[in-house]
Amino acid sequence: MPTTPVTVGTDSVPKAKQAFYETKRFRQNIPLFLMLIPGILYYVIFRYLPMGGLVIAFKDYNFRDGILSSPWVGLKYFKILFQSDATLQIIWNTLELSILNLIFGFPAPIIIAIALNEVRKRWLKRWIQTIIYLPHFLSWVIVAGLVLTLFSIDGGTVNKLLEQWGMEPVPFLYRIESWVAIFIGSGMWKEMGFGAIIYLAALSSIDPSLYESAALDGAGKMRQIWHITLPGLRPTIILLLILGMGRLMEVGFDQVYNLQNPTVLEKAEVISTYVYKVGLQKAQFSLTTAMGLFESVVGLVLLLSANALARKFDQGLF
Repeated sequence: MPTTPVTVGTDSVPKAKQAFYETKRFRQNIPLFLMLIPGILYYVIFRYLPMGGLVIAFKDYNFRDGILSSPWVGLKYFKILFQSDATLQIIWNTLELSILNLIFGFPAPIIIAIALNEVRKRWLKRWIQTIIYLPHFLSWVIVAGLVLTLFSIDGGTVNKLLEQWGMEPVPFLYRIESWVAIFIGSGMWKEMGFGAIIYLAALSSIDPSLYESAALDGAGKMRQIWHITLPGLRPTIILLLILGMGRLMEVGFDQVYNLQNPTVLEKAEVISTYVYKVGLQKAQFSLTTAMGLFESVVGLVLLLSANALARKFDQGLF
């Protein structure tokens, strides 16, 4: 008797083959997944689980009742924050210092990276890189000590030079304008060299033949930088700018705390130092948790807004 041939769906073989390759790829990547576990655990334990403590902002928290049993007070502490002129000034100080840091500090690593990229002698390039990277590894306690040594009104190096030139000593650290300038400048000096590493890595991906073609067409260094280097850095610049916008409400605690003094607290008191002094030293946990939650929400809104704007130019982070 003639037998009827058995037909197999045309899609079944490719699907089975695809599933086989996906399973094989997964097994090959198991060591990489295992390497991710410590990082995932870090973020779960120290980043996501502590978010449950944000409920303190809506409770009248005390040690006896704990987080779960403390009485609800709703938006009481948020109202206290925004009805106080002092906390509004602290929020404005944080925003102002962060914007100044962004305006002056953000372009600095880009300029450093472009300048280093133009250095042709390798030994000189390495020597310069070592010098400008070194401040990143110094703690703010050490940097603050250097700042005091330079700008102190009593025996500071700069004031000694002014006295030798017949000028009166200047209280740099006790005037708001000069303190802000020193704050921004010290932050740039400490971080701009290390921040240039990312841009130097991005510069290494630019095709050298583009520079050769531009040179043959008569383009000088500035035109090459403007038409080749900066467009090549644009995705990296936009990415870091978006991330910087998300941190716009954050001013490093270590830097501010080590450089501030009672004379300039009108401008030097920011959210991070306020949370430390009021939350930890005075045990007003609910009030400072409300302040921290406000800071985080504003940072998230700024991050999403900057990313939405960048997506219009096809350069969004997500």
